[in-house]
Amino acid sequence: MAEKRNHKTAAQKKKLDTRLRQGDPVMVLVGGNAKKNRELKGQTGKILRFIPKRDRVVVEGLNIIKRHKRASMMNEASGILEKEGSVHISNVMYYNEELKRPVRLKVKRLEDGRKVRGFINPETKKFEQLDA
Repeated sequence: MAEKRNHKTAAQKKKLDTRLRQGDPVMVLVGGNAKKNRELKGQTGKILRFIPKRDRVVVEGLNIIKRHKRASMMNEASGILEKEGSVHISNVMYYNEELKRPVRLKVKRLEDGRKVRGFINPETKKFEQLDA
C-alpha cells in the first residue's frame, strides 16, 4: 500500500521577505478608492498581522471593511461587523514619527557581529538604528 506524502504547496511554504515586523508603524503609499471615500494613500497605522500566502499585511485602523454576521445561536447577536482589511505589502513603507515621513529600512551588521534594523536619515545621511 502506497504511503501518503504530506507535500506542502508553494503557497504554504512561502515566507515574506521583508524587514517589517508586527507592531511597526507604516504609511500606505498607494491605494484606496476615492469614489467610495476609502482613500488609503498617506494614512498611517501599526501592523497587526501578516498574511504571507497573499503577500499582504493588516494595518490597524486602515481599509475598514464591513461583514454581515448572522446569529448562529439564540444567545449570539447578529449585525454588521467592521474590521480591518488587508493591504499589499508593496504598498506600505516604514513610517518614522520623528521625521514625519516613510523611510526605507536597512539591516546593518555591527562590529560585535549583531545585525540591527535601521534607516538612513535623509537629512543627515547617517544610519539610525531602530532596535536598541
